[in-house]
Amino acid sequence: MKKLVFKKIDAFATDKSAGNPAGAIYLNSENELDPRDMQRIAAELKGFVNEVGYISKIDTDTFNLRYYSSEREVEFCGHATIAIMYDILKNDSELLMKSTINIVTSKGKLLVQNRIADEDAVFISAPVPHFSDKSIPKAQIAEALGISVQDVGEDYPIEVVNAGLETLIVPIRTLQTILAIYPDFMQLKLFCENHFIDIVLVFSAEVSDKSNRFRTRVFAPRFGYLEDPATGSGNAAFGHYLLKHEKWNGEVISLEQNDKVDQSNTIKLLTRQDEINHIEVAFGGGAILRIKGEYFLV
Repeated sequence: MKKLVFKKIDAFATDKSAGNPAGAIYLNSENELDPRDMQRIAAELKGFVNEVGYISKIDTDTFNLRYYSSEREVEFCGHATIAIMYDILKNDSELLMKSTINIVTSKGKLLVQNRIADEDAVFISAPVPHFSDKSIPKAQIAEALGISVQDVGEDYPIEVVNAGLETLIVPIRTLQTILAIYPDFMQLKLFCENHFIDIVLVFSAEVSDKSNRFRTRVFAPRFGYLEDPATGSGNAAFGHYLLKHEKWNGEVISLEQNDKVDQSNTIKLLTRQDEINHIEVAFGGGAILRIKGEYFLV
């Protein structure tokens, strides 16, 4: 029997919202568990957390991260990264003094900005985006989401962007419509599989809190659950989409996410220039530790 340090941490949670639950398994080395055990643990935690992140230390300020949902390994999971890195920085006095640390994922090395002292948040630089030329008929998208074609907005394009996950971005005309979307799980999952889409992000420029710029919702049936209530990688893809279409100047903005009018989760976006002057989008937020204990792997 193996005993592992385990935490349940809710990323992007606020005093009005529950955030997005992530499981965190703290490993002594990258190879302490094999992929079968990582998948098994994530499957056993289905319904309790949306993804499990496996974290191990490479050196003093660099960590390795792998992610699993109940269904499969996930290339990149933004909310689990926020949860785990916030927890690590908050509980290590030496790391808490550093302005940045690094993580290594399947998407390469990414920067973590420590803004806990000033904003009670960490920001994660998203992977380099890839804009797809994939074209999916609007009628198919509307049918998969369980809405009418007329509910899809005209002021923004439909586009597929990958900033960690293959993300279909769909504009919705009104806040009322976006809050009412409840797709059929299997129908949307089949749609995503047929079009090689990881997640579907819908958004509206109409918001419930005027301090936010957009309302988003994210559906992720390929990972074993219908909706992701607070998302890092999907909203990072949305940030790159806004930059491309000149709908955002790169300054800090807040997004509200989920289906609750007055209890939305909050995700922040900002940009920075990397070492070779490329523009990076970083997503940020805080987290709340809910459970700490040991996971017994028999």
